[in-house]
Amino acid sequence: MTYLTLKYLHILSMVLLFGTGLGSAFYKWMADRSGNIEHIAVTNRHVVLADWLFTTPTVIFQPISGLWMVYLLQLPLSTPWIAWSLGLYVLAGLCWLPVVWLQIRMRDLSNQALLTHTPLPKQYWRYARLWFWLGVPAFIAMVIIVLLMVFKSVGGW
Repeated sequence: MTYLTLKYLHILSMVLLFGTGLGSAFYKWMADRSGNIEHIAVTNRHVVLADWLFTTPTVIFQPISGLWMVYLLQLPLSTPWIAWSLGLYVLAGLCWLPVVWLQIRMRDLSNQALLTHTPLPKQYWRYARLWFWLGVPAFIAMVIIVLLMVFKSVGGW
């Protein structure tokens, strides 16, 4: 595979990762705000599905393709923008893993509430708050990673 093909796939993967994450977060947050249990349950199912179809493969592909490009360019991992990107990616991943678990639990809780015609339990809302606040540092980390990818040569990086 040529460097340019790999770079294209890396960028496309980043767009899918970033776009799916931001889109899923927005639609889930809006569904939760609606208070409509049917809407919440359907959106939670779609968010979990989107994570499996789009986020998980891109989460795996991003470091593989990134490190492959670093190898092809013979850049040391200690290059500041690379080291920062890897560290921020680990931070985002440490936030994302519990978010996946929370999304699955919220999907199950909302489906149960829909089936039993009961309100969402308090646990759902605790999970939703934690989900939101875990998303903040993950989102900020991903924005900074994209900036580092784009402006890596600025300032000698």
